[in-house]
Amino acid sequence: MPRQVRKRSSTGMYHIMLRGIDKRNIFLDDEDRERFLGNVEKAKQVGNFKLFGYCLMDNHVHLLVKEDEEIGTSIKRISVGYVGWHNRKYERTGHLFQNRYTSETVETESYLLTVLRYIHQNPVKAGIIKKAEDYQWSSYCKYALGYQGEKSFISSEMIKAYFKTYKDFKNFMNAKNNDECLEYNPVKRYNDKVLSELIRVKYNIDNVNKMPTEKRNEIIRAIYCEKKTSIRQLSRVLGIGKGVIEKTLKKDK
Repeated sequence: MPRQVRKRSSTGMYHIMLRGIDKRNIFLDDEDRERFLGNVEKAKQVGNFKLFGYCLMDNHVHLLVKEDEEIGTSIKRISVGYVGWHNRKYERTGHLFQNRYTSETVETESYLLTVLRYIHQNPVKAGIIKKAEDYQWSSYCKYALGYQGEKSFISSEMIKAYFKTYKDFKNFMNAKNNDECLEYNPVKRYNDKVLSELIRVKYNIDNVNKMPTEKRNEIIRAIYCEKKTSIRQLSRVLGIGKGVIEKTLKKDK
């Protein structure tokens, strides 16, 4: 089936999301995040796009941009350079991001504000922090500095025209809302210890490896679908080879 043609924005503004392949974390430490932002800044200089906002989560990224060159070219500049660096650092090969970035058009300035708030509240809604200003890896901190007269690679003029003071900006960005932008499918993430306990309690098992193959595979499929875990985490928690899990899940496709 051919890929669906992306909808073009009449304003040139887009909300972009890049996800890690197989729900993989694309940032493992702060050096990774700094490197990615450096790539964004370099791509911005070459492609001359405007960057209104961003948020770096562990396994995905949000960008709010206005293109000059075709936006796909700019995203390629950002992602390809980062993947190469990331793979060398962690001695891995292959894809890091899902094949295609996700995007939606931003046709009005009012929706621009909505998307920016949605982006800044990503870590709030994920339960990482309580207020948007407490998160280091979003453009919120750049706006806060901008209201103090400091410059950054964020194109803040349009947003600041709506919020004359930092207090106004802060109140809007932290306001409770039901904003749903792009794919709004919040998924609760569990660490290995919590996931292991949830599996033990629900399925009353301590060792999946001792179960008959059919029953084991049935449980693997159920956990993968219900808990939205990654294959890699499932392999760690269950003590089953990654290849075995991949083969089990592949049978459902």
